Amino acid sequence: MKDRLLRLKAIKKVIKGGRIASQEELLGCLQAEGFEVTQATLSRDLKLMKVGKASDGNGGYVYTVPDDETEKESEQLLIRDFLRGYVSIEFSGNIVVIKTFGGHGNSVANALDAMNLHEILGTVAGENCIFACLREGVSGNEFIRLLKERIPELEV
Repeated sequence: MKDRLLRLKAIKKVIKGGRIASQEELLGCLQAEGFEVTQATLSRDLKLMKVGKASDGNGGYVYTVPDDETEKESEQLLIRDFLRGYVSIEFSGNIVVIKTFGGHGNSVANALDAMNLHEILGTVAGENCIFACLREGVSGNEFIRLLKERIPELEV
Protein backbone atom coordinates (compact mmCIF):
# COMPACT_ATOMS: atom_id res chain seq x y z
CA MET A 1 0.00 0.00 0.00
CA LYS A 2 2.89 2.35 0.76
CA ASP A 3 4.19 2.06 -2.80
CA ARG A 4 0.74 2.96 -4.10
CA LEU A 5 0.56 6.12 -1.99
CA LEU A 6 4.03 7.16 -3.14
CA ARG A 7 3.02 6.51 -6.76
CA LEU A 8 -0.17 8.59 -6.38
CA LYS A 9 1.84 11.48 -4.96
CA ALA A 10 4.31 11.17 -7.84
CA ILE A 11 1.49 11.21 -10.40
CA LYS A 12 0.08 14.38 -8.86
CA LYS A 13 3.53 16.02 -8.81
CA VAL A 14 4.25 15.11 -12.45
CA ILE A 15 0.87 16.35 -13.69
CA LYS A 16 1.08 19.60 -11.73
CA GLY A 17 4.69 20.15 -12.79
CA GLY A 18 4.33 19.70 -16.53
CA ARG A 19 2.07 19.58 -19.53
CA ILE A 20 1.31 15.86 -19.73
CA ALA A 21 -0.86 15.05 -22.74
CA SER A 22 -1.06 11.23 -22.70
CA GLN A 23 -0.91 8.22 -20.44
CA GLU A 24 2.17 7.03 -22.34
CA GLU A 25 3.96 10.28 -21.54
CA LEU A 26 2.93 10.08 -17.87
CA LEU A 27 3.95 6.42 -17.71
CA GLY A 28 7.39 7.36 -19.07
CA CYS A 29 7.81 10.09 -16.44
CA LEU A 30 6.87 7.69 -13.64
CA GLN A 31 9.22 5.01 -14.93
CA ALA A 32 12.02 7.60 -15.13
CA GLU A 33 11.39 8.28 -11.43
CA GLY A 34 11.80 4.56 -10.69
CA PHE A 35 8.18 3.43 -10.49
CA GLU A 36 7.35 0.06 -12.02
CA VAL A 37 3.79 0.61 -13.17
CA THR A 38 1.65 -0.82 -15.95
CA GLN A 39 -0.70 1.18 -18.16
CA ALA A 40 -3.68 -0.61 -16.56
CA THR A 41 -2.55 0.35 -13.06
CA LEU A 42 -1.91 3.93 -14.16
CA SER A 43 -5.38 4.09 -15.68
CA ARG A 44 -6.93 2.93 -12.37
CA ASP A 45 -4.82 5.47 -10.48
CA LEU A 46 -6.00 8.30 -12.73
CA LYS A 47 -9.62 7.29 -12.19
CA LEU A 48 -9.10 7.06 -8.43
CA MET A 49 -7.52 10.52 -8.38
CA LYS A 50 -10.30 11.94 -10.58
CA VAL A 51 -7.73 13.22 -13.06
CA GLY A 52 -9.26 14.97 -16.04
CA LYS A 53 -8.12 16.67 -19.22
CA ALA A 54 -8.33 20.36 -19.99
CA SER A 55 -7.56 22.39 -23.09
CA ASP A 56 -3.95 23.47 -23.35
CA GLY A 57 -4.95 26.53 -25.37
CA ASN A 58 -3.26 25.22 -28.52
CA GLY A 59 -5.85 22.74 -29.74
CA GLY A 60 -4.62 19.92 -27.51
CA TYR A 61 -5.41 18.62 -24.04
CA VAL A 62 -3.35 18.05 -20.91
CA TYR A 63 -4.02 16.17 -17.69
CA THR A 64 -5.24 18.10 -14.66
CA VAL A 65 -5.77 17.08 -11.05
CA PRO A 66 -8.64 18.51 -9.04
CA ASP A 67 -7.67 21.03 -6.40
CA ASP A 68 -8.12 20.15 -2.72
CA GLU A 69 -11.32 22.19 -2.39
CA THR A 70 -12.98 20.39 -5.33
CA GLU A 71 -11.98 17.03 -3.84
CA LYS A 72 -13.47 17.96 -0.45
CA GLU A 73 -16.75 19.07 -2.06
CA SER A 74 -16.95 15.84 -4.06
CA GLU A 75 -16.26 13.75 -0.95
CA GLN A 76 -18.98 15.61 0.96
CA LEU A 77 -21.54 14.86 -1.78
CA LEU A 78 -20.65 11.15 -1.62
CA ILE A 79 -20.98 11.14 2.16
CA ARG A 80 -24.35 12.88 1.94
CA ASP A 81 -25.62 10.29 -0.57
CA PHE A 82 -24.43 7.47 1.65
CA LEU A 83 -25.95 8.89 4.85
CA ARG A 84 -29.22 9.77 3.13
CA GLY A 85 -29.83 6.21 2.00
CA TYR A 86 -28.32 3.69 4.40
CA VAL A 87 -30.31 2.05 7.22
CA SER A 88 -27.90 -0.46 8.75
CA ILE A 89 -24.58 -2.22 8.23
CA GLU A 90 -23.86 -5.80 9.24
CA PHE A 91 -21.17 -8.27 8.25
CA SER A 92 -20.27 -11.93 8.24
CA GLY A 93 -16.78 -13.01 7.27
CA ASN A 94 -15.68 -10.85 4.37
CA ILE A 95 -19.23 -9.97 3.27
CA VAL A 96 -20.81 -6.68 4.35
CA VAL A 97 -24.56 -6.18 4.02
CA ILE A 98 -25.74 -2.58 3.92
CA LYS A 99 -29.50 -2.19 4.10
CA THR A 100 -30.90 0.97 2.56
CA PHE A 101 -34.20 2.77 2.29
CA GLY A 102 -36.24 1.58 -0.69
CA GLY A 103 -34.79 2.80 -3.97
CA HIS A 104 -31.50 3.97 -2.42
CA GLY A 105 -29.41 0.85 -3.02
CA ASN A 106 -27.77 2.13 -6.20
CA SER A 107 -26.99 5.62 -4.90
CA VAL A 108 -25.47 4.28 -1.68
CA ALA A 109 -23.43 1.70 -3.62
CA ASN A 110 -22.27 4.37 -6.08
CA ALA A 111 -21.17 6.56 -3.18
CA LEU A 112 -19.33 3.65 -1.57
CA ASP A 113 -17.65 2.70 -4.86
CA ALA A 114 -16.63 6.31 -5.54
CA MET A 115 -14.92 6.51 -2.14
CA ASN A 116 -12.42 4.02 -3.58
CA LEU A 117 -11.89 2.15 -0.33
CA HIS A 118 -9.04 -0.25 -1.02
CA GLU A 119 -10.55 -2.73 1.46
CA ILE A 120 -13.57 -3.37 -0.81
CA LEU A 121 -13.18 -5.73 -3.75
CA GLY A 122 -16.58 -4.85 -5.16
CA THR A 123 -20.24 -4.16 -4.48
CA VAL A 124 -23.55 -5.44 -5.77
CA ALA A 125 -26.58 -3.20 -5.29
CA GLY A 126 -30.24 -4.07 -5.18
CA GLU A 127 -33.31 -1.96 -4.55
CA ASN A 128 -32.78 -1.71 -0.80
CA CYS A 129 -29.64 -3.69 -0.03
CA ILE A 130 -25.95 -3.73 -0.95
CA PHE A 131 -23.49 -6.58 -0.69
CA ALA A 132 -19.83 -5.61 -0.45
CA CYS A 133 -17.01 -8.13 -0.59
CA LEU A 134 -13.96 -7.22 1.52
CA ARG A 135 -10.40 -8.10 0.61
CA GLU A 136 -8.80 -11.14 2.22
CA GLY A 137 -7.76 -10.33 5.78
CA VAL A 138 -10.02 -7.29 6.21
CA SER A 139 -12.52 -7.83 9.01
CA GLY A 140 -15.98 -6.34 9.20
CA ASN A 141 -14.96 -4.40 12.31
CA GLU A 142 -11.95 -2.97 10.49
CA PHE A 143 -14.17 -1.97 7.56
CA ILE A 144 -16.60 -0.19 9.92
CA ARG A 145 -13.68 1.63 11.58
CA LEU A 146 -12.32 2.77 8.20
CA LEU A 147 -15.77 3.84 7.02
CA LYS A 148 -16.26 5.87 10.21
CA GLU A 149 -12.92 7.60 9.54
CA ARG A 150 -14.31 8.74 6.18
CA ILE A 151 -17.82 9.38 7.51
CA PRO A 152 -17.56 10.57 11.13
CA GLU A 153 -21.36 11.07 11.33
CA LEU A 154 -21.97 7.38 10.60
CA GLU A 155 -23.90 5.55 13.30
CA VAL A 156 -23.69 1.77 13.20
